[in-house]
Amino acid sequence: MIRRLAPHIAVVVLCLAVGLSIHPLLPVVAAGSAGVAAWGYNSDGQLGDGTVIQRTSPVNITGLIGVTAMAAGRSHTLVLKSDGTVWASGSNGHGELGDGTTTFRTTAVSVSGLTGITAIAAGTGHSLALKNDGTVWAWGDNSYGELGDGTTTPRVTPVAVTSLTGVTAIAAGNAHSLALKNDGTVWAWGDNVSGDLGDGTTTQRSMPVQVNSLNQVSAIAAGEYHSLALKTDNTVWGWGQNSAGQLGDGSTANRPLPVQVSVLTGAASIAAGDFHSLALKNDGTVWAWGDNLGGDLGDNTTTQRTAPVQVNGLSGVNAVAAGYNHNVALKSDGTVWTWGFNGNGQLGDASTINRYTPVMVSGLSGVMGIAAGGFHSLALLPPPPPTPTPPIPATNFPLAPPYAPANITF
Repeated sequence: MIRRLAPHIAVVVLCLAVGLSIHPLLPVVAAGSAGVAAWGYNSDGQLGDGTVIQRTSPVNITGLIGVTAMAAGRSHTLVLKSDGTVWASGSNGHGELGDGTTTFRTTAVSVSGLTGITAIAAGTGHSLALKNDGTVWAWGDNSYGELGDGTTTPRVTPVAVTSLTGVTAIAAGNAHSLALKNDGTVWAWGDNVSGDLGDGTTTQRSMPVQVNSLNQVSAIAAGEYHSLALKTDNTVWGWGQNSAGQLGDGSTANRPLPVQVSVLTGAASIAAGDFHSLALKNDGTVWAWGDNLGGDLGDNTTTQRTAPVQVNGLSGVNAVAAGYNHNVALKSDGTVWTWGFNGNGQLGDASTINRYTPVMVSGLSGVMGIAAGGFHSLALLPPPPPTPTPPIPATNFPLAPPYAPANITF
């Protein structure tokens, strides 16, 4: 989900179907969370802290409470609140914030007219939301039909994706979109230059088409020009661009139809970055493949991989998220770990040094969810502990009749 424009500009990645990477067996989203912490690039206010100042360590975003899910795009951020509304900050040149304008925002604004939302996803210049009735709504850039409304007209407020119902999960790439239906099939629309849509062609689609020969899917993820699906048998399948081996099939040939990621079983969740991919296995380890120029794969090298390799030193992981060329992992102890490119502080370790193996993000604990954008990262914070009720101070009242003790003579 990112267009490679120039160093430090290309970006985006949403990870996972709901914009928040989670282990499907270990939910990490809870209603009434305290809010969000953010760090990394902030040129358009995507961190939502009221500034455009880059942050190399997490900052708490004031005013965002009751958050249940997050999604990070190229240079914008979406959050879903427990009341079913969606809020957005950051770049807005295509209307990707959905507030009826194209004005960038450094603090979150409400997406117009959306209620009953259960999941969100953010692409390069477009955004998606899943409603509790199984329909999908989209807004922002539509140059390639990525909004799925049968046009290529950009939208500054949400429109319904055409002829799509029964959806349980969504994902947004650079300029293509994915939806998982309750029958285990996957549907796609938008840019298809590298076979991103998995329909056996490279024809752009402004309305959803079914991904060929793919069923029994439990999760989806969208990268820049490639797509991933996790099946109920815990295998991972990919299609689209494969120039860096991001499909993990041992080759660098583009695939307009799904192919199985090689040598990978027991996968529990997936994430797709710019030109790399991640899988979290059910044993809590993380595996990666594809581009590795910035240490994206976490194997202490910069060697491109066309098949999965294990990320060094990570265990007990509950969730993963993939950015442009950095990654975020949430461990079962509530700590957050990152690796890859760090030129904008997106690793959150108070530096701008690339990391080829995971490092712990400073100042975070008890984290409940994660998301990774182009060059920024997000963490879902736990609710604060309840404030103890102060004891009622004792007061010495003077005793008076009839409560005064009687004169007793022995």
